[in-house]
Amino acid sequence: MKKILYFDMDGVLVDFQSTFDQVSEEEKNKYETMCEIPYIFGKMKPMEGAIDAFNELSEHFDVYILSTSPWNNTTASMEKLAWVKKYLGEKAFRRLILSHNKNLNKGDFLVDDTQKNGAGEFEGELIQFGTEKFPNWNITKEYLLQRK
Repeated sequence: MKKILYFDMDGVLVDFQSTFDQVSEEEKNKYETMCEIPYIFGKMKPMEGAIDAFNELSEHFDVYILSTSPWNNTTASMEKLAWVKKYLGEKAFRRLILSHNKNLNKGDFLVDDTQKNGAGEFEGELIQFGTEKFPNWNITKEYLLQRK
């Protein structure tokens, strides 16, 4: 039986900053946070190496995408689903879970860039992406493949 592996989207699979840098100051000033800007999530690009890592790890793990969708952005959930379909395709079909309580999901590994929204209380191993120990997808992927 394959181990269960969850991937966060923002800051892990998705380059969260990639679209924010392109938003005008006028647009930024309309909202309390950048996450509230309508249609922002659909414009984001994948993190370097994320798609290849997801595809390779999908061969060895039972993978899911576990992300949080901002409450104050009515387009975010729809856009996250569209992003998964566009960049991850069939390997991610019906594997997107949107939750503000990631700790309620059971599994072996969670790759996340923060400990927010229950990630810090996840019962499996939290792999904090973007840290000194897991700075990029090459190192993160190799670590996970050793534990399959």
